Amino acid sequence: MPHRRSRPLVALAATGSLLLAGCGAEAGGDGGQWSPGEPIEITAPADTGGGWDTLARTSARVLEDTGLVDQPVRVVNKPGGGGAIGWSYIANHTGDPHKLFVTSPPILLVPLAGESDHDHTDFTPIARLITDYMVYLVPADSPMESFDDLVEQWGSDPGSVSIAGGSAPGSMDHVALAGAADAAGVDASELNYVAFDGGGEAMTALLGGHVDAAVTGGGEATELIEAGEVKPLAVSAPERLDGMPDVATLTEQDVDFTFDIWRGVMGPAEMTGEEIAYYEEVLADMLQTEQWQQEASKLGWVDSYQDSAEFEAFLDESHEEIADILDEVGLR
Repeated sequence: MPHRRSRPLVALAATGSLLLAGCGAEAGGDGGQWSPGEPIEITAPADTGGGWDTLARTSARVLEDTGLVDQPVRVVNKPGGGGAIGWSYIANHTGDPHKLFVTSPPILLVPLAGESDHDHTDFTPIARLITDYMVYLVPADSPMESFDDLVEQWGSDPGSVSIAGGSAPGSMDHVALAGAADAAGVDASELNYVAFDGGGEAMTALLGGHVDAAVTGGGEATELIEAGEVKPLAVSAPERLDGMPDVATLTEQDVDFTFDIWRGVMGPAEMTGEEIAYYEEVLADMLQTEQWQQEASKLGWVDSYQDSAEFEAFLDESHEEIADILDEVGLR
């Protein structure tokens, strides 16, 4: 099948800091002297085992273990609607600085698809933390050894191969699959994408033989790859990852496509500058701890910190670019 070039999804990339005067809440003139007066709750808007859950639980563990916060940090899972259930939950806690949630491209993608009553402008950006990459997987006993083999398997009927993802149709995993297929010359609109509510469910479907392949964040698949339970065909990074040195990139396989998953933390609307400043500092310090760096290396995460104003500017710019991208691959 002829190779067809496709531009990378730069809107989802961990781009450099975007400084925009007037964006985001101000940091507070007293140096962020506010601190939590009750336990901090971090919502993962999906089931256990996926990228949001992994980020929430890793953050909670490191924050508590290193003593960066004086309050307990609790993780709650609010699955459903590709994130929409969790966002609705946070939206009902306007002004409560003890209710945070982890986020990634679906906060932009799902509302653009008309599947959520809330979008990124309904919440307070606190900090972007890391970048993750997508990995394309098959069962360990699959005869496929490379992404080229998957393309060949698609042949003239892309719908003949079922591929699981942990996000809603038109959202992150689907876009990562469609973009790679499009770059390989496959009709992305014909793909048999099977949506699950989180990467954990998608991996369970793959392990159970219910789908032929899966696409998910690298951090969600690392342990299964190391255990030999799944076989990676490619990673969407621009170069091989330290945590997956044996996994070839798409570009190495003549598929001109990269896909970066930024991940960060947001809170409800109407947080004060002092509250935002507190979390900005705590999360920036968290990224510098040895415990975090060890965890991040194991999961294939790359530090891409942005403070609240930078993160808000990034979200606004990405929203516009993603709308164009969804049109380009036929998902909107």
